[in-house]
Amino acid sequence: MENLLLAFGLTLLAGLATGVGSLIAFFAKTTNTKFLSLALGFSAGVMIYVSMVEIFFKAQDSLVDAMGNEAGQWTTVAAFFGGMLVIALIDKFIPKSGNPHEVKKVEDMSKRETAVKDPDLLKMGTFTALAIAIHNFPEGIATFTAALNDPALGLAIAAAIAIHNIPEGIAVSVPVYYATGDKKKAFKLSFLSGLSEPVGAILAYLLLMPFLNDMMFGILFAGVAGIMVFISLDELLPASRRYGEAHLSIYGVVAGMAVMALSLLLFI
Repeated sequence: MENLLLAFGLTLLAGLATGVGSLIAFFAKTTNTKFLSLALGFSAGVMIYVSMVEIFFKAQDSLVDAMGNEAGQWTTVAAFFGGMLVIALIDKFIPKSGNPHEVKKVEDMSKRETAVKDPDLLKMGTFTALAIAIHNFPEGIATFTAALNDPALGLAIAAAIAIHNIPEGIAVSVPVYYATGDKKKAFKLSFLSGLSEPVGAILAYLLLMPFLNDMMFGILFAGVAGIMVFISLDELLPASRRYGEAHLSIYGVVAGMAVMALSLLLFI
């Protein structure tokens, strides 16, 4: 029960980071591109390293124990790429105009001088928030599953996903504010979109935990590894570079891998 509450709490905190991004959009004067570039690269480094070095092999060990060596290894690889396929399909069905990973900057907030009530713009802004909510759902499952199995590992993943959610909060706040001229509405939608992560955690618990054995755990964990690697390569690294600091992006990746490697050696 203690691990369960911790896993849910970490998932909730990671999701609420979208609200932090929203607040940054409202109160900061300019976007700290160097910080975001480094932070997103760092997050990618953490997620890639922990997925490929720790989570994948934990999943493989579990599946080999349950199914035997050959079947276990094949199932691990299939579940890993299956996780990638799930997140790729989610991305495919989110139109570019509502894509949560289209880079927005705090400076865009100042370009709106008057509030013009436009139902079409409001619909588009709301859709952006919904797109983020859908996209964050599997991330909630990933964070919760990792934290439930290993709290220290879950903490590292939750921190990486929280960093990744900050620019998403900016991305939803800017277009919603453009649509309505209402900062409260923009913050509320940004905040609610982040809550899809703990909702994902709750559903993972209700639907999957009753059936959790070595085989189910291994398949789920391998899928989580695939999801996180895909997110890192398809979203975090390109977003980091789009903020205009290519070298900082790579330095962040290396730093994230180094910190995760040290954490695995010392604490996990």
